[in-house]
Amino acid sequence: MGHGGCDVEPIWVPIIVAIIMGPVVVVLQRLRKENTDQHQEGRILLRVIGNKVDKVASKIDGHIGWHNGVEDSVKKED
Repeated sequence: MGHGGCDVEPIWVPIIVAIIMGPVVVVLQRLRKENTDQHQEGRILLRVIGNKVDKVASKIDGHIGWHNGVEDSVKKED
């Protein structure tokens, strides 16, 4: 008998490790790809949101400018 009561020939050790670790590696690679895909989608969404915020900011700036112009014309009439 070998160590710990387990009688395994040394040739079988790498085979057993490959049988156990092979599927684990496949699952980890799939998770990594999904994670990369999700990060890419997140970057795209952030870019879209950033563009929308820029458009809103421009509209607000224009609206404030319009109010300033109205105030200036009212002051001139007084």
